[in-house]
Amino acid sequence: MKVYRYFTGKDDVQFCARVTKALNEGYSLYGSPTMTFNGNEVIVGQVVVKEVEDESEVPQGLKDALAQL
Repeated sequence: MKVYRYFTGKDDVQFCARVTKALNEGYSLYGSPTMTFNGNEVIVGQVVVKEVEDESEVPQGLKDALAQL
């Protein structure tokens, strides 16, 4: 199963830390980052994906959302 996550937020060190943490947890970057300006600050986004063999590796919130489909 492939797990998909899309990070968004202000272009700051906290955003970079969230993406870095995901990369260190085995996720890989997917596609190009996105960037926009909301009138006050730059907002960025990045997709990461991870192939998992066992459903125990799928975050519970994602499991719950998948069960509702």
